[in-house]
Amino acid sequence: MASLVPPPGRSEVLSLFRSLLRTSRKFADYNIREYAKRRTIDAFRHNKDLSDPTVIAAAFSEGKAQLEVATRQAVVYSLYAPKVKSVMEIV
Repeated sequence: MASLVPPPGRSEVLSLFRSLLRTSRKFADYNIREYAKRRTIDAFRHNKDLSDPTVIAAAFSEGKAQLEVATRQAVVYSLYAPKVKSVMEIV
């Protein structure tokens, strides 16, 4: 059964990528911030060669779901941000 949802265009995918990277910058903790950034970049590199429109649409919707989770987590983490900066941030 063919999916009725068309696969996302290049601009939509790039917008999702930028949104995920922007959201990763909102984490107060260095380790979590870098993990979110690395996970975003790795996931997009892993999926860059997808060609099946249904698989692309599924990966895009998974990315949108991850963006919602990351946005919520950034808010929660900001409420309980550590008072002392990490050694990596003292520079």
